Amino acid sequence: MEQKFCQSCGMPLTEELLGTNADGTKNEEYCIYCYKDGKFLQDCTMDEMIEHCAQFVDEANKGLPQPITREEYIGQMKMYFPHLKRWRKELTIKGEAPENPALMGVKDLIAKMADTLPITFISSVDEDGFPCTKAMLSPRVREGIKVFCFTTNTFSLRVAHYKANPKASIYFCDAEGFKGMMLRGTMEVLTDAASKEMIWREGDTEYYPGGVTDPNYCVLKFTATDGRFYSDYYGHQPGQGV
Repeated sequence: MEQKFCQSCGMPLTEELLGTNADGTKNEEYCIYCYKDGKFLQDCTMDEMIEHCAQFVDEANKGLPQPITREEYIGQMKMYFPHLKRWRKELTIKGEAPENPALMGVKDLIAKMADTLPITFISSVDEDGFPCTKAMLSPRVREGIKVFCFTTNTFSLRVAHYKANPKASIYFCDAEGFKGMMLRGTMEVLTDAASKEMIWREGDTEYYPGGVTDPNYCVLKFTATDGRFYSDYYGHQPGQGV
């Protein structure tokens, strides 16, 4: 049988060491020392968990042909732990809450970044298959963390890219907080009156002299399929869906 490990502390899991869900059933991903009754027992960061586990280096050395030092053990955990489910920052959100209980606060954080950061980076694929990135003003309308709407010029190169290939990504960057969120998905170019009126704002005539009906004014509607969350110097693989 495949050996499973606690997705919080890395401990090998056996039936008697399995944690419990809120309904009392066994949890197949976390040990009883990390997860009980549907909640994590420690409110800690990944580095704090590593420091906690480092005290058990002697136990880890049992059976090893060449014992390792505490510092070496910490170094190995720093490489390994970002791949454990609790510490992965991958976005696996469907509906109102993340599937990964460790990421319960990520949805609100991403929403806050989208609402407060002045710049969003959007990427398209050009005719030669190369990624092209552009800084845009923050989205004017969003639906949760799945749909984001931007305003742009209908006759821009970016719009031409999306019409030819709707694959896209958007990136929010909190440089001071060392946090970033990349969402992958598709971008639609909307030119219907309802969509244009939805995100039109007073003062937009500075950019679109013809007003809301200006033919050079359109809406970019991004719909996310998955994402990658970066925090505290750790970046991880894309998630399964939004």
